[in-house]
Amino acid sequence: MSSLLLRSVLDLRPAVASPIRSSARLFVVQSQAPIARSVIAAPAGPVRHFSQTRQRQQQQQADRLVQTNSSTISISATPQASTPTSSQQQATVPKPLSQSVRTLLPLLAAQPGHYITIHIHGRPYLVTEGDSVRLPFKMPGVAPGDVLRLTRASVLGSRDFTLRGAPFVDERLFECRAVVTGTESEPLRIKIKKKPRCRRTKHVKSKHRYTMLRISELRIRTEALEESS
Repeated sequence: MSSLLLRSVLDLRPAVASPIRSSARLFVVQSQAPIARSVIAAPAGPVRHFSQTRQRQQQQQADRLVQTNSSTISISATPQASTPTSSQQQATVPKPLSQSVRTLLPLLAAQPGHYITIHIHGRPYLVTEGDSVRLPFKMPGVAPGDVLRLTRASVLGSRDFTLRGAPFVDERLFECRAVVTGTESEPLRIKIKKKPRCRRTKHVKSKHRYTMLRISELRIRTEALEESS
């Protein structure tokens, strides 16, 4: 009897288990179908909203361009009179001379042997009339025979009197002229460059040129006192 019952139970197992599995599969498929439909139908609303906002942004940009063009046209059509700035007014109106300069400048002009400290491209040079100056560079835009008026000076003096500027002396008080006599060139120099543990050498050639000046005139202008008064 026991063997017959076991056979009957074994024969009934696949028939009972198969409908349970099929129902479970059907249940899973039915539960997944509405989820997929909801995911597909969800993005329809935001896309329309995004396209509308983009159109509004394009219209706003076009309106701004029209407004800027109209403002530029109105500005160009109505030119305004240019008003001079404070720096331009100071450059046109000369400063009055102090009382000490008015009293001591004639005494300085009466003494012989004047000297001056001129500044050329930011470099000071203490010179007198007839001195030669070799600049440590080649001045651009000059040729031999050109006459240059030097207007930057920090010290102007004689044996007993000295006029110092803060930082420069007024250019109306003196006249200093220099003549370009030519250019000088130094001897050719060759520098050998070599790196350690390397047989290769590099020869660097240099031959600098310098501009020569001669101070042709140095005079103190006492007529500047009458011009400023």
